[in-house]
Amino acid sequence: MNNCRKWYPVLAMLAIDLALAVSNILLRKIVGDGINLLVFITYRQSISAFFLSLLAFFVERKSRPKLTFTISCLLFASAVIGTSVTQFMFLVGLQYTSATFSCAFLNMVPILTFLMALPFGFEKVNFKSGNGGRAKVVGALVCLAGAVLLTLYKGKPLFRFADSNQQSTNPHMKLNSERWVVGSIALLVGTLCWSSWYLVQTSIAKRYPCPYSSTAIMAAFSSVQSAILSLSVSRDLSIWMLNTKAHIFIILYAGMVGTGLCFVGMSWCVKKRGPVFTAAFNPLVMIMAALFEVPIWHEQLHLGR
Repeated sequence: MNNCRKWYPVLAMLAIDLALAVSNILLRKIVGDGINLLVFITYRQSISAFFLSLLAFFVERKSRPKLTFTISCLLFASAVIGTSVTQFMFLVGLQYTSATFSCAFLNMVPILTFLMALPFGFEKVNFKSGNGGRAKVVGALVCLAGAVLLTLYKGKPLFRFADSNQQSTNPHMKLNSERWVVGSIALLVGTLCWSSWYLVQTSIAKRYPCPYSSTAIMAAFSSVQSAILSLSVSRDLSIWMLNTKAHIFIILYAGMVGTGLCFVGMSWCVKKRGPVFTAAFNPLVMIMAALFEVPIWHEQLHLGR
């Protein structure tokens, strides 16, 4: 039974990556329709906070420790780094590139998390104790090489679609070199923040081991941050209107699953196996997203980006 439990974090991360891949495909639809990104993040985080608060009340109300000022500061920082900034930058990158390319930047998360974890003692490399240390370094270099290749090289297309399907019918999705550069920079910033979030979450998991409650508080902080920023940028209340049922469904899914349950699962995996283990599964999101994006959106895949 104990041997089976060792595989629980692996199975959890596979399910999380699948849910995130579906979320990324749905986000392309809502971003392509021109919805305000900060408004979307506000709705998404608000739904996540409400949904997880209900779960936390029933699951963790008897085991929840005291919420101290230090823990509150860590949760606030986690909201800034892991949700508000990361999601905004990722959505900008998604708007200017594609879902598959945006997910490709997740290949850099394991190496960045690994490098950041070393000085803080969250990860150790011992070259004298077998091949474990060498395997970590080689794996990190492979992730870095793959991310650089996907960013800088665009080779031949892997599929052939009709001309009518190769071009997006939405003007927000028509790409050019300048938009691709801006999108890549936004994705890089988001990736750095996302890698940092794993380290912050490690500290939170040790001091406040209640993933439902901590994620609900983090989502609440993020929703307030995004709402304030959105209102400071634009006072036009019409941007808060959702035009279709599809938008409502996507926001509900993104809030309850993409941010809610997925973040709870990742927090649990960080607690069980550490930040680098959890971050190592990020590249699978790109593969799963491509499996959906090619048949649904007829997104062209190339060797490289």
